Amino acid sequence: MHKPGMLVPLGMAAALLAACGPAGSACPAIAQATVVAVTITADYSALVQTLHLRACQDGACKESGVELRPGSSSVDQGCTDEGACSATASPDGTKVATLMLETLTESPMTVTASGTAPDGTALAVRTLEFRPQALYPFGEQCGKFLSASLTLDGDGLHQQPASQKPRG
Repeated sequence: MHKPGMLVPLGMAAALLAACGPAGSACPAIAQATVVAVTITADYSALVQTLHLRACQDGACKESGVELRPGSSSVDQGCTDEGACSATASPDGTKVATLMLETLTESPMTVTASGTAPDGTALAVRTLEFRPQALYPFGEQCGKFLSASLTLDGDGLHQQPASQKPRG
């Protein structure tokens, strides 16, 4: 027996898949992470032991101590004669952290970063107001992704330039 409540979502999903991209080209089924991503620069990362983030947007705030993970950069390993290309990740001295959000929109957002140094002293509190950036890494036909990517260094918080490449 069919369930009528499933017909609308299934029909919408089929329409979205069919509308994505030119004929023969499908959009990747990748969900967007609703996060504020912070990269601590290599020259500042040794001074940061813990990091606490607070993000406010559209009247809602979320805050938490965040896990700091070692950062890396991509190193091109070239392409084969068949056209297959590859890269590898190499540690670069940065630290990265993410604060999960319930939603992320293009409206203005305020992020505050605080934390401690390895000796336990408080770091300077840094605040930035910015607008998340809309990106179209798979073309406009596949929809936009919003980026709330920041850099933390000795001078404060800065919005990272937009990149059209998806992060994986």
